[in-house]
Amino acid sequence: MKNKKIIFLLLAFITIGVSHAQQKTSLSLNDAVKLAVTQSDQAILADNKVTTKGFETDVVKMNAYPDLKISGQYLRLTNADIHLKSSGSSSDSDSGSGESGGGTPKVNQLMFGQASFSVPVFSGFKLKNSIEASKKIAEAEKANAKHTKEQIAIQVVQYYADLYKVQQSIGLLRESLKSSQQRVVDFTNMEQNGLIARNDLLKAQLASSRRQIALDEAEKNERVINYYLVTLLKLPAETQLQITPDNIDRNVFNTKLNSESDAISNRNDLAALELERQAAESQIKVAKADYYPSLALTGGYVALDIQNVVRVENAMNVGVGLSYNISSIFKNGKAVNAAKSRVKEVEQQQQVLTDEIKEEIVKAGEEYQLSLKQDKVYTEAEEQAAENYRIVKDKYDNGLVDTNDLLDADVDDLTSKINRAYSQANIALKYYELLDANGQLIQSFNLN
Repeated sequence: MKNKKIIFLLLAFITIGVSHAQQKTSLSLNDAVKLAVTQSDQAILADNKVTTKGFETDVVKMNAYPDLKISGQYLRLTNADIHLKSSGSSSDSDSGSGESGGGTPKVNQLMFGQASFSVPVFSGFKLKNSIEASKKIAEAEKANAKHTKEQIAIQVVQYYADLYKVQQSIGLLRESLKSSQQRVVDFTNMEQNGLIARNDLLKAQLASSRRQIALDEAEKNERVINYYLVTLLKLPAETQLQITPDNIDRNVFNTKLNSESDAISNRNDLAALELERQAAESQIKVAKADYYPSLALTGGYVALDIQNVVRVENAMNVGVGLSYNISSIFKNGKAVNAAKSRVKEVEQQQQVLTDEIKEEIVKAGEEYQLSLKQDKVYTEAEEQAAENYRIVKDKYDNGLVDTNDLLDADVDDLTSKINRAYSQANIALKYYELLDANGQLIQSFNLN
């Protein structure tokens, strides 16, 4: 056996020994969910979307700060002809061009520098409402990320239930196949000694072949589900998980379920829509802001040098800028109507989702109760099938029933055991689905 690899479960600070080939690892459902909601691609993508929305909000906030611009130009001219409207003879006599006082100055370069700033003072509260809308959108993305992680968690629970079912089936099928193969050996000897007809041997062989096919199918399903699960958890592909009832914290079944109203208020997908509605309402105010003029405080500094003609320095200015797009009186109504329509759209989405949540809660509750009833029936059926097989086997050994009865009783016994294993997994799965419908799934796991 090769040396075990050590897998550090991120944030759980526990190690899992995974050996080569067929040795399997046990991982609690709580730790699996913790890995999935922090390390899976879907969870990381959800967190990245939240980060992006946060940066976008910061970008909008930056619009409240002054705009400060600095620009400069240096232009080379080709002996431009300068005609002065008025000039003083004394002012041109000291130029370095060598021209006489009444001559045209020689100009072949121009330098220009400017610094300006603008501070928004009033724009119909457009900036304030834009920031508010951006904040709500960022909060909605956080709620969406929480909902995404809840879906990841229930997916892990589903994989655990499916893997438990198939592993239990494999164990039962292997045990049944072993008994079936031994029956074939016994029937072969009996057929050779003329104690049974050949068709009885063929029936036993056919039953054994069916067990083998079912086992091969179950083992294939185990490999596929295991691969899906370890890929979601970002564990090495060769990791093989063994699912047992001990992987589930039994205290979760003591969780007090929310009332319908509390369940609706706890749903992150509905919370995200409410935040989107609030953002849409802020967008209405943003659209209406175009009906108002914009007012800004402005200022600047200019420096100019036209060779041998003029030099301007320390030309500072400060003032107020007012702008108003008159056409917005006629055009902006469409933008406002579009923003109002968006609010109505989100409100309708909220109503639709609320109804769906109520349906999910009712359905999840009914399915959980059904799983409890089914488990009781399957438990009784397992006992009945086992007793029936014992009786039929005794009768067969005494020649009172034929091979068909024996094989049928054997199939019923195997089926009842598989159904019982499935029902146990279904109880846990349906309860977690009920917690999910009530908005309590993530809280049921210790993710601290």
